[in-house]
Amino acid sequence: MIIPESNRLEHVKEYYFSKKLDEIRGMLSKGIPVINLGIGNPDLMPSQNTISKLIESAQNPKNHGYQSYRSIIELRQAISNWYNKIYKVKLEPNTEVLPLIGSKEGITHISMTFLNQGDEVLIPNPSYPTYTSVSNLAGAKIRFFDLDEKNNWAVDIDKLKKQDLSKVKIMWINYPNMPTGATGNIKLFEKLIKLANDNKFLICNDNPYSMILNNSPQSILSIDGAMDVAVELNSLSKSHNMAGWRIGWLSGKKTYIDSVLKFKSNVDSGMFLPLQHAAIEAMNNNIEWHNTQNKIYEKRRKIVWELFDILNCSYSKKQVGMFVWAKLPENIDNSEMFVDQILHSANVFITPGFIFGTNGDRYIRVSLCSDISIFEEAIERIKKIAL
Repeated sequence: MIIPESNRLEHVKEYYFSKKLDEIRGMLSKGIPVINLGIGNPDLMPSQNTISKLIESAQNPKNHGYQSYRSIIELRQAISNWYNKIYKVKLEPNTEVLPLIGSKEGITHISMTFLNQGDEVLIPNPSYPTYTSVSNLAGAKIRFFDLDEKNNWAVDIDKLKKQDLSKVKIMWINYPNMPTGATGNIKLFEKLIKLANDNKFLICNDNPYSMILNNSPQSILSIDGAMDVAVELNSLSKSHNMAGWRIGWLSGKKTYIDSVLKFKSNVDSGMFLPLQHAAIEAMNNNIEWHNTQNKIYEKRRKIVWELFDILNCSYSKKQVGMFVWAKLPENIDNSEMFVDQILHSANVFITPGFIFGTNGDRYIRVSLCSDISIFEEAIERIKKIAL
């Protein structure tokens, strides 16, 4: 007897990377030396003081029990201090910060907290696929809005103003943007806040890339009136090389934080205390530590530009974050087929843009999370194949 899936999985597929990584593992098991340039999985280490604090705390036998769903006040205070230092945003640590077991879970928490069956959700095209899958799981109606290279991948506010947004409950944005590497700006954020106020919906800004190759880190919460209609997700995964540690948080008005906590407290538990202690230490990293990381990413980005030149792709050198997004040559219109051709002829995996939405069909993306020598080897392999 087979128990059928729930209806909520009807519009949800297995994550593309989950399937593709299985395929790559299969190739590796057969002795095929695949180079994976697709995943934004930081290969650099957290700061040494962060690791030392984790070890020190983990060696204390008192630190291995269950923890508060809100996490310790010292962590929330550290997040508040970090937001003030990086973004000039003052957050009340007791009420406006909610640590999460990674910010990806926050997308689910927010969606399940605020969305009812049939509510509308505005999602950028292209964008992180999880916004779409979680909205489907919540039973919401998805309305995509276009991001376009001609508009520097910014939200077209005027176009949205002409639409009926009365049923919209949540709008997802992501600046610095993934996958395009575009940055937000104060004027855009101000217009978005006004749009949300006028139409009474919640903006969720997903903001994990602001410290990478970006000279002007910004938070939407720095805008006057933002706390009434916006929340922001952030994380140590990318900015502090702590992806597997699963340390993120949600910032916003007490009312929104309390609502999300109702859901969160019923589906997960508090964060491991030594991880909290290490996170506090990580947010004390000085700006020189971040500058050192960015110098490494700068060198890697230059060689990725070389790789894209070989593939005859076009790209903007103004992108920020840990990826490079590039447009395919005019004679190629299918990113999935193009990527598969490179994978099976050169044993190099590059992310196809179609997974981020229809506006990504003619684009590909390379992660900066590999050593220079790996990029050099990928270039040599690609030079040898006919595309």
